[in-house]
Amino acid sequence: MRLLKLFLLLSVLGDGQALAQQVQLGTGSVVETVQHLKAGQFVWAPHIAPSGPVLMIVNLKTQRGVLFRNGVPIAATTVSTGKPGHSTPTGVFTILQKQIEHYSTLYDSAPMPYMERLTWGGVALHAGKLPGYPASHGCIRLPADFAQLLYGMTSLGMTVVVTDHDLTPRIAPTPQLLDSLPNEQTNAQVDWHPERSPEGPVSIIVSTADKRALVLRNGVVIGSGPVMVEGVAGTWAYALRSVDSAGQHWIRMQLDSAVASSDVPKQEWQRFHSPDEFRRAVASVVDSGTTIVVTSDSFEASAAGAPVTLLEKAPEKPH
Repeated sequence: MRLLKLFLLLSVLGDGQALAQQVQLGTGSVVETVQHLKAGQFVWAPHIAPSGPVLMIVNLKTQRGVLFRNGVPIAATTVSTGKPGHSTPTGVFTILQKQIEHYSTLYDSAPMPYMERLTWGGVALHAGKLPGYPASHGCIRLPADFAQLLYGMTSLGMTVVVTDHDLTPRIAPTPQLLDSLPNEQTNAQVDWHPERSPEGPVSIIVSTADKRALVLRNGVVIGSGPVMVEGVAGTWAYALRSVDSAGQHWIRMQLDSAVASSDVPKQEWQRFHSPDEFRRAVASVVDSGTTIVVTSDSFEASAAGAPVTLLEKAPEKPH
C-alpha cells in the first residue's frame, strides 16, 4: 500500500504538464508577469518584501494565484481549481491544517503533497497536475516547486481569498481586504494615519502611472501622497539595509534574485519628487528592513473586488 501511494504521488508530480517551472521576474512586476505565465509556471521574489503578514489571492477566472507579503505582491503562480460539478468555493479562508504528505479520504487516496487545508470538507492548496484549466475536485492545485516554497513560508491562520473577479489586485492590505480601496490617486493631498497600524514592517509602493505612493505598515495602508519619479521603467525595488550616524544605507534589489543587489547612491533619490509634508511623514516610519517598490503598474485595480462571502463553519471532521 505504501508503494502504491508513493507511485500515485510521483504520478502527480511527474506529469509533464504539472512540472513546476520558475520564471525569472526580470524588470516587470509580479502582477504584470503572472498574466503571461503558462500552465505550471510561477514567479517567486520574496526579497521584495522580506517581512510582514502573508496573504494569497486565487482567481478562478484567470486560474492564477498571487501571494502578498506586507501588502506587496512577492510571488505568483498558475493554478488549477475545481472542474464543473466540483467547483472551488469563493470566499475568505484561513489555513486550518498543514501536512507535507497527505492523501485524500474522498477520492481513492489521491496524493495531495504539501497540503494546506482551507475547509474541513476537503478544499485545500496542494501540489498537483496543471493542465491549464479547472480540473480538480475542488482543491487548488499548484506547481510542485511553488507548493513546497509556499508551504515553507505560511503558517496556520494565514488568509487565502478565492475570488472570481477579473482583476488582479496590485496591493492587498489585510484589514481592509473586504472593502474596495479608495481611488486615492485622484486625491492630490497627503493622507496620513499611522495610528491605523502603530508598529510592524513598512512597505512603500510607488506607482509611476498614478504619480502616487501608498505606505503600508504590517499590511495596513497608513498613508499616501503624490510622488513623481524620473527615469524609472518597469519595476524597481529598494531595501533599507541599515541606519547609523552617517545616515540611511539603501540597496537596490534586482527583481531577478540571481543577480546581486547594489548600494544606492544618495543622488538616486533626486529622481523622487514629493511634498515636504509627505517626505517628513514617511521618514518618521522607515527603519531597517523597509522596502520601496517603484512600479509602472496603476493602483486602479488595487481593490480585491466586491466583498466576498465568508463560508459558514464547516464540519470539524477532516476529509
